[in-house]
Amino acid sequence: MTATDFDAELIRALREDGRASIRSLATRLAQPRAAVAARLRVLLEDRTIRIIGAVDPFFLGQHVIAHVSIRTTGPAAPTAMALRALPETVFLSAVGGLFDLVTEVRLGSMDELHAVIERIRGLPGVLDASTLVYTSVVKGPFVSSYRGEVALDTIDVALIENLQEDGRISFRALGETVRLSPSAVATRVQRLREAHVIQIGAVEARGPAQRRQSMGVGVNLTGDDDRVLSVVRTWPGVDFAARTVGRFDAVMTFVEPSPGALYEGRERLRALPGVARTEAWLHLSVLKEDYARQFRTP
Repeated sequence: MTATDFDAELIRALREDGRASIRSLATRLAQPRAAVAARLRVLLEDRTIRIIGAVDPFFLGQHVIAHVSIRTTGPAAPTAMALRALPETVFLSAVGGLFDLVTEVRLGSMDELHAVIERIRGLPGVLDASTLVYTSVVKGPFVSSYRGEVALDTIDVALIENLQEDGRISFRALGETVRLSPSAVATRVQRLREAHVIQIGAVEARGPAQRRQSMGVGVNLTGDDDRVLSVVRTWPGVDFAARTVGRFDAVMTFVEPSPGALYEGRERLRALPGVARTEAWLHLSVLKEDYARQFRTP
């Protein structure tokens, strides 16, 4: 396994479970535990990845998730700064393609979405904005899977707030913040994770200056989107895929170590039966990826 493959597989495993033990990671990657521990330490120290806890959007009442593509007049940086400040944006990236910026927003209702889109279109420098609403997410970290009813107390909230900052913080350190034993903290965290109140995974720095590069792709389909998306979701290079309403039937994100690998992924997608056309944008710089949220206990 090359160093690039090692990092890619390790990050992929941590996207799925940010608190996975070194032992389980080593077993999955078929690598010595010392090597896995060393690589993880490097990835965390140089900020290639962050391990965070993200509260489920449905639990927070965020029932509408949308992808907004923005074109600007003049430099995009002032518009990006204003978008970063909006609490509704959880992801923001400067891109190369037909648009200059893309952002993901999470809100409680379609009325709130319309209001946010109006705010975005009113920002200085915004030429136009195009919106895609996710109807379902078929692959991706930090997406909604909460369906139950879980009551939180102040200790749960304190644990979540700490996990949002550091998803791999030890149970002992967590216990010191809430005055509970490590075993009691472990039980509470497990309960929150099993109820899908919080998901813990890796957030990866991406762009031409990073270890891996990212490309968004919008897809128009001619037939059964289930068939196409069921195939695409199994591809290791596809980090995210969702059905959408708007100018595309689906949108997805490819993450690969090189532009050549991104090109091969797009060509593979275009060859699938049922794919009519694709439109791609390269993520040049991820400017915001923040799923931390403050909330009150019920």
